[in-house]
Amino acid sequence: MIPLGTPYDQAICADRVFDGERMLGDRAVVLRGGHIVDVTAEPPADVPLVRLPAGAVLAPGFIDCQVNGGGGVLLNDDSSVAGIARIAAAHRRGGTTALLPTLITDTRPAIRAAIAGVAAAIQAGVPGILGIHLEGPFLSPQRIGIHDPSRLAEFGPGDAELLTSLGEHGLTLVTLAPERVPAGAVADLVARGARVCAGHTADTGDAIRAAMAEGLTGFTHLFNAMSQIGPRETGAVGVALSEAGTFAGIIADGHHVGDDQLRLALRLKGSERLMLVSDAMPPVGDTRADASFTLFGRRIVRTGGRLTGEDGTLAGAAITMTEAVRHMSTRGGASLAEALAMASLTPARFLGLDTRLGRIAPGFAADLVALSADRAVLGTWIGGEQAV
Repeated sequence: MIPLGTPYDQAICADRVFDGERMLGDRAVVLRGGHIVDVTAEPPADVPLVRLPAGAVLAPGFIDCQVNGGGGVLLNDDSSVAGIARIAAAHRRGGTTALLPTLITDTRPAIRAAIAGVAAAIQAGVPGILGIHLEGPFLSPQRIGIHDPSRLAEFGPGDAELLTSLGEHGLTLVTLAPERVPAGAVADLVARGARVCAGHTADTGDAIRAAMAEGLTGFTHLFNAMSQIGPRETGAVGVALSEAGTFAGIIADGHHVGDDQLRLALRLKGSERLMLVSDAMPPVGDTRADASFTLFGRRIVRTGGRLTGEDGTLAGAAITMTEAVRHMSTRGGASLAEALAMASLTPARFLGLDTRLGRIAPGFAADLVALSADRAVLGTWIGGEQAV
């Protein structure tokens, strides 16, 4: 243990501390050696104190399971350590302290390169990189969204091994359309350590439930690029909302999902199972006036905070997790505590990391975000070290 008195020792004092489940008043969170050692009403006298402004809230750092890019970088285009570090740095400014860089539908060589890049970034100690999210290429052509249909693939021998080749270096999340993979494929991925979500699926519900029996536990960007509820059709949305044991990511940016749908999803799944994701693209954290970019030869433009191809197809999002928390807590029917949980403890639970991330409690990593009274980022800490 690092002895008291090192640069990592401090106490952060806030009018409000959200501990992952409850909003506490006027507390000091004591950090030592990269971990939280106490949450107390009496600030200690023997460590430096950091006093947040009046009305600020200190919360667990945000965990984002779907980050395609940031800082002008798209993972599909640049999976180098430097590129991944730039993505993570862009999202730290938005309160995210842990994330899964996300590769959208691409070729098998590109998948292999992205996994190698993420492994190298983790080994190099890039702060906040948990693993990789592989969104595709085993998706429905009927629900492809902005993904490149020419890069869709059939699930074949060796693919489970490829998708999970990150191994013990980090976490692997795979999004697939259950109707596009053979029986046993989800079970094979899960047995190899991956978490599996349904997404970009046209299934009516039967294949999704069969995949759930094999270990599928979540849904990627609920309501978007998936089969909807009909008079007699359950669809992916219906399964996601009716199966209480599953998790679902949702994009609360005011463009992907209507506010009524946000409220409905929260009411049916609760903040314990509904988690915020950014689905962020390169413009997040990119300070250039023209933050347009190219995705597989298609020009993507930002208009009024909305990213689209030239045909109007949504192309990911241009928000940070803090902006998602703000929208969910002001327009989506969530209290601030619920929205903060949806950005921290809930994704930690989904990823199986809730014994060390997602809470402000003794023994947990000192991954924190401080928000002002109007929900702007005042600072982030990763392992007790201030990152923003």
